Amino acid sequence: MDLYAAYGANLDPERMALRAPHSPLRGFGWISGWRLTFAQVPNAVDGALATLVEDPAAQVYVSLYDVTSGDEQALDEWEGLATGQSRKIHVRVQTLDGDAVAWVHVLDAYEGGLPAAHYLGMLGDAAEAGGAPSDYVHHLRTSPCVSSDTPEHLPPNE
Repeated sequence: MDLYAAYGANLDPERMALRAPHSPLRGFGWISGWRLTFAQVPNAVDGALATLVEDPAAQVYVSLYDVTSGDEQALDEWEGLATGQSRKIHVRVQTLDGDAVAWVHVLDAYEGGLPAAHYLGMLGDAAEAGGAPSDYVHHLRTSPCVSSDTPEHLPPNE
């Protein structure tokens, strides 16, 4: 089994149980030297989507899962690996039991754009459900976003 570091929406244990039902939770940790940010990808209905970028002064809270090969394929599909929307990278995760190497999906897109308010709320809910510290959850919930009814977020008129 490979070690997967879940961040963003996959911090929610119920969501991970649906997406990777054969992969047990192993623990929690922090990816130092990276930060959670947002990138605009084509056809995204929730505005900019969560991804990670290197930042020496930051860290990202993650849940660690021992992922089976079948669940890894399902996660790859869900995250758009085959379409080129994302790629896998390996990162070092700091845990209470020591450092571990895990893989994450990152968007293959430039940082920029704002997430939709409901998407940002879902990320906050996922972080809370995944046991993230309250200040981390608060930071997510209060990040800049666009309202889902603003003109730049509505579908174009036909």
